[in-house]
Amino acid sequence: MDSPVMNSPVMDSPVMNSPVMNSITGIRAIKSFVLRSGRMSPAQKRSYETLFPIYAIKGDEKGLIDCHSLFGNGGPLHIEIGFGMGRATAGIAIKNPGINYLGIEVHKPGIGRLLWEIEKMDIKNIRIIEGDATEIMANKIQDNSVSAFHIFFPDPWQKKRHHKRRLVKRPFTDLLAAKLLPGGYIYMVSDWEDYADWALRELNATPALVNKYPAFSESQKWRPETEFEKKARFKNHEIRELFFQKV
Repeated sequence: MDSPVMNSPVMDSPVMNSPVMNSITGIRAIKSFVLRSGRMSPAQKRSYETLFPIYAIKGDEKGLIDCHSLFGNGGPLHIEIGFGMGRATAGIAIKNPGINYLGIEVHKPGIGRLLWEIEKMDIKNIRIIEGDATEIMANKIQDNSVSAFHIFFPDPWQKKRHHKRRLVKRPFTDLLAAKLLPGGYIYMVSDWEDYADWALRELNATPALVNKYPAFSESQKWRPETEFEKKARFKNHEIRELFFQKV
């Protein structure tokens, strides 16, 4: 998630941070994000308005996603949760034309930016779904259908009272595991030591997953460095990576 806005500390909003009822499980879920009215550039706004019907769908539409129809082929599906401005998403997709990439994002400026990238670089294998990842996983994605989940630099929610809002935790990791094909993986990257340690514990505790490494993984060379990552390194934040597979 290469958006510095998503990783900045925010004050609780009584509306956007309130628990919501998951329509499948019936459990009141706490949102792991805060919607902000970020300004869209003219190019992002034009891309959002004109290209969304071609390359994107709304996450609140009813029914499971038919990825064969969405992409026009039966290629493997990789899902990126919270792609920020989408530069890493575009870079990975261009180098892997045989893989279908579905990006999930709630912030319209980032969606507009990735749509602009798709058009500019004529990327055929990216589609976008706008909405809450937890709801989308529960309502839109078939079990045993995903080859990989990418979660790059999710909001760390640094304050202890906000840890409950972190995305990478059970039972959400159990839900991701249910969506993975056997042998599929979850690949998470964070520049916050506390969150990386937290995610390591949560993923280790997820029964269907096994760590490919003794603890944190080596850097995956195919992942492009994002602008947010460059800023994190400038601040001397250590980048930690996790790579878990479904058994």
